[in-house]
Amino acid sequence: MRNRLLGILLSLMACVLAALGVPLAVAIAAAEQSRVVVDRIDDAARFAQDLPTQGRPSADTAIKGDPVPDPGDNGRTHALAVEAVRYHDLYGIRIGIFQRNGSVVASAPEGWRVPTSGVGAQAFQEALAGRRSYNPPPVWPWTPNRTLTVATPVVRDGDVVAVVVTDSPTGPLRSRILHRWLLLGAGEALAMSVAVLLAVRLTGWVMRPVRTLDRATHDIATGRMNARVAASAGPPELRRLARSFNHMADNVVLAMDQQRAFVADASHQLRNPLAALLLRVELLGLELPEGHEEELGGVREEGVRLARVLDDLLGLATAEHARPEPEQIDLTALVLARIDAWRPVAEQRGQQLDWEGPSSARALADPIGLGSALDAVLDNALKFTPAGGRVLLGIETRKREVALTVTDEGPGLTEDELARIGDRFWRSPRHQNIDGSGLGLSIARTLLLAGGGSLDFAPVEPSGLAVTLTVPR
Repeated sequence: MRNRLLGILLSLMACVLAALGVPLAVAIAAAEQSRVVVDRIDDAARFAQDLPTQGRPSADTAIKGDPVPDPGDNGRTHALAVEAVRYHDLYGIRIGIFQRNGSVVASAPEGWRVPTSGVGAQAFQEALAGRRSYNPPPVWPWTPNRTLTVATPVVRDGDVVAVVVTDSPTGPLRSRILHRWLLLGAGEALAMSVAVLLAVRLTGWVMRPVRTLDRATHDIATGRMNARVAASAGPPELRRLARSFNHMADNVVLAMDQQRAFVADASHQLRNPLAALLLRVELLGLELPEGHEEELGGVREEGVRLARVLDDLLGLATAEHARPEPEQIDLTALVLARIDAWRPVAEQRGQQLDWEGPSSARALADPIGLGSALDAVLDNALKFTPAGGRVLLGIETRKREVALTVTDEGPGLTEDELARIGDRFWRSPRHQNIDGSGLGLSIARTLLLAGGGSLDFAPVEPSGLAVTLTVPR
């Protein structure tokens, strides 16, 4: 979510900068070109002022190296031609003063004539009509072969008597435009960098409560019900959400505590009447005539089963109330001790209880809770493994955790059943004839979660179930 929010903010900022930068770049190019056009118009006006209108004085004032005037030329025309040559040599701009019919009054370089096509011809015709070239086609940095043609009419007594045409190379103009564009791009890059920093800070400020809320939700989902969110940072809406989350978590914890207290109290209160009832059944059995042993055995079996269910409920309530303190233990030693305790049960049923693993495996766990969880898993494995089958325990040391896997050779479970195993009171419909309350694995999972571990299930080929108890290293 943070990356998506950051991407949206940066995309919006990029669009804003582009919306501002592109028109500004166009305006910069237009301003630079307008300045050149104004300079050319001023130059043309200066030449127009020097254009002779009458008289033909002698041309004996020629300077050495200047163009030699025709015998019939007057001095001002010759001076105008000399000025045009100097102008071209100094600025590299072609210039020509032409009469209405296109004949040359003065031009530089020598032999340059009125453009007959393109932008130059159009500008000349506009000047003949009395209009100056205020708006020639725009010049861009990527048009290296372009020239800038400006035509200015020379007006005498309200009539256009001549036209001054300048044809400027656009190299310097394009360089100035590109330079200013680079400065503009650098400014926008700087603005974008600042926007990135601000967007990162903004998204961090917005997402910090969300990340805290996510961690607290994960903690509650994994059994750490005391997780809460500090409602003191972030936007007001997220602070309000954090307060609502804390209130919800408090209500959930209260409801769960009430449920656990009810289960524990009910189990404890029912055990004494049940024990008294079983005792009365035994006393009644002593007084029954012969032939009722089967009915009496059925009553005893149901009473024992009910007592086991109450014990499991009480154990589950105790596990859910437990707040164990994990400590460093040797998991191998604990597993070997529980194997020794369960080996007589396995031998009585004709089963093998084997062990494979390292000689020592250090883990961080509550030894009592982990031992109880392992007992529940072993009881389930031995219960469903047929006579002659094998139950294997193995330890795998991973990077940050230690995994204890109990593998049996029972009938196993389907994918749908694997999704429900570990739920309270759930038992596979295919195994209803096997004694049990459906609480053993639920108790094991609760004990492991309380100590920071986990309980996972996986099928085994060709048949069987692998239960993995994971605790931190």
